[in-house]
Amino acid sequence: MLENMNWLNEPESWKIQKGILRMHVTPHSDFWRKTHYGFTVDDGPFLYTIRGGEFEVSMKITGNYRNRFDQMGLMLRIDEENWIKTGIEFVGGNYNFSTVVTYKHSSWSVIELSEKPESVWIKATRRSDYVKILFSLDGINYKMSNLVYLMDNKPVMAGMMGASPDGNGFDALFEEFSIKHLADEKRLQWLEANKG
Repeated sequence: MLENMNWLNEPESWKIQKGILRMHVTPHSDFWRKTHYGFTVDDGPFLYTIRGGEFEVSMKITGNYRNRFDQMGLMLRIDEENWIKTGIEFVGGNYNFSTVVTYKHSSWSVIELSEKPESVWIKATRRSDYVKILFSLDGINYKMSNLVYLMDNKPVMAGMMGASPDGNGFDALFEEFSIKHLADEKRLQWLEANKG
């Protein structure tokens, strides 16, 4: 599946093998729009596929974070003004589960982790006009971090992103990438009630 996906801002060094993406995140790259800093940046590496309707996307991430704001994780993107990125971000010596939601301007939220995670699992469910984001430190127990707005009735680019705004990049490993379409719950209820 990964071999059939597309790059936005393809990094110089990357490899896909046995369903695993390894990349060296592009130095001095980021995704951000206007808020607080006054600038817009849209040049981080992002490997994506396009999905419509309602779906769940998940992945496991492992990073060799080194510099302030080094980050990697999941991105859902309609266009340059409407997107979500979520995953681990290294800030001030701390590891955070970070989410940036952009609707013309970017908004940032962080959950500080008590220690460096070996890996992190991310799940995002896109339904109608919202996305529910969850994360796990063991791949079993998930916590919700955000419930955020994303325009409905728009195809979404979904995939794996990295950024290294202040640094010279870092090695990022993406595993267990999966996207599954979510059937309409009302239709399933109707089918259940009318089977036989």
